[in-house]
Amino acid sequence: MTLPSLDLRILLPAFIAGLLVLATHVPLGRQVLARGIIFIDLAIAQVAGLGVIVADGLGWEPQGWRVQVAACAAAIAGALALTWTERRWPEVQEAMIGVLFVLAASVELLLLADNPHGGEHLKDLLVGQILWVTPGSLIPVAILYGLVLALWFTAGRRMGQIGFYLLFAVVVTQSVQLVGIYLVFASLIVPALAARRFQREWQLPIAYLIGVLGYLCGLVASTLFDLPTGAVIVCSLVGVFLLTVLPANGMVAKSRGGFDD
Repeated sequence: MTLPSLDLRILLPAFIAGLLVLATHVPLGRQVLARGIIFIDLAIAQVAGLGVIVADGLGWEPQGWRVQVAACAAAIAGALALTWTERRWPEVQEAMIGVLFVLAASVELLLLADNPHGGEHLKDLLVGQILWVTPGSLIPVAILYGLVLALWFTAGRRMGQIGFYLLFAVVVTQSVQLVGIYLVFASLIVPALAARRFQREWQLPIAYLIGVLGYLCGLVASTLFDLPTGAVIVCSLVGVFLLTVLPANGMVAKSRGGFDD
């Protein structure tokens, strides 16, 4: 529980991994909020995790390309399914997202029922292993996310519904294997939600700042107190969110009688 115990050889790659995740998840998270499909990331992430578990059950190398293909194919299938349900039953799209999430989670439990390491596999999918990323493993992630960002900021508005879902599936697939399902959700929603009360031109940089502070504080706290890193970062992101929102909530409540954004 002392500062000298912080090992930058471990913390720096983990922090860079967090920055890479935030780079794509903050703008996508703002779009998720705008579309009102808050839990799509949980559902797609769970489906991507199901692809990883299926690949593991087939005995494929955990970091091999076949696992990446399996996870991405599962996520894209889930995204296409949600595209179809949004066109057919738009009024219950959020409910359909919830159904996909719980179905994927239940199938995962069934596939891991006879696996002696099933609990550990499930934990890795949920909270991730961000502290164990290596600089070399981040290079292909950085390239992928760079391409996604270039596509998003140049053609995002013209991509349409199916384009958004497919791009989202590709990003979430990689992020789940990097930081886990819980942190994927928190990285998408919490910074974007915290920045909503600011003027539009400030929302994106403020959301990035909130995400960076959350990851930085979470990584340091988890190391100092020897706690699960993914869970601590999630709590840290929410803590920064509350510090951002609650003071404004009090001021708006006095002036307008409530906090409506």
